[in-house]
Amino acid sequence: MAFRNRLITLVMYLALTVELSAQVPSPKLPDFHFFRMDKTLFTPGNLPKGQPLFFFFFDTDCDHCQHAMTNLAKNYRDYQSVAIYLITLSDKDRISAFMSKFGPGLATKKNVTLLQDVNNNFITQFKPRRYPAMFLYSVTHELLDYEDNEESMFRFSNQLKKFKK
Repeated sequence: MAFRNRLITLVMYLALTVELSAQVPSPKLPDFHFFRMDKTLFTPGNLPKGQPLFFFFFDTDCDHCQHAMTNLAKNYRDYQSVAIYLITLSDKDRISAFMSKFGPGLATKKNVTLLQDVNNNFITQFKPRRYPAMFLYSVTHELLDYEDNEESMFRFSNQLKKFKK
């Protein structure tokens, strides 16, 4: 019986893994409800008009997320023309420690907003494949680029250079 339960668990895990890796990131900005660090609601109605949007979904315990956040902080100058939304499921203390260590100074930038996904809806609405999930949306809320590999963040910098011209 124990073997059967382990086998069922393994099959379910593999099915879920295959389903998530087969997800196609949302081609249009989905409706969402996140919360700022002061617990106020943040929805698409709070987004600026006429500005590209960069959504960065991370886990505070994820090594790849740590590298990606360090990369974002290091190359912040490339992202000044975009509204940046840093979203996580983590609690406020973990977010604060993570940002201090891997994204020092980012949270205080005027175009950066830290958000909590209290209702766990980022995954179902944005459809990322894995952490870190980074989405660049156009001013018309169309997906320009999706990346979940911290080594490929240069693609965002290249996209954003087009908006500076």
